Amino acid sequence: MEQNELGLIEKIVSLNRVAKVVKGGRRFSFSALVVVGDGKGSVGFGLGKAQEVPEALRKATERAKKDMVEIPLVDGTLPYEVLGAFGAGRVLLKPASKGTGIIAGGAVRAVMEAVGVHDVLAKAIGTNNPHNVLRAAIAGLTSLRSAEYVSELRGKKLEAPRK
Repeated sequence: MEQNELGLIEKIVSLNRVAKVVKGGRRFSFSALVVVGDGKGSVGFGLGKAQEVPEALRKATERAKKDMVEIPLVDGTLPYEVLGAFGAGRVLLKPASKGTGIIAGGAVRAVMEAVGVHDVLAKAIGTNNPHNVLRAAIAGLTSLRSAEYVSELRGKKLEAPRK
């Protein structure tokens, strides 16, 4: 986990050497998938491609910072269970009790750490392609809505849960 000068958390999800076949042989370049978050409910991801690794990482980080979205969190976890989907990737995200930690694989773990979730259970279903798993996790998180937002939408007063 790397924190930059703005207090943003940058995580490299995948770094891949890709080849383009041309007349003279193969042209290699690097593809970087990066997640950036503030640890307080904002997260973004970016994809960068370049001839050198540092340049690919820089491009990916810039894109991630530009495309950040707000996620409603409740006490370091998610407000409710959600299933995010993108392509063949499905990601199940479940809120967890305090002290559970982040129970998640590669791409989903990076997203959760960057967004500032401390307790969550996650399962990637369908594919393990980091691009699709990452986008599915972000799709699931962006579909979350806070209780305040829903109560405002419905024009109802927010009240404490009955026991």
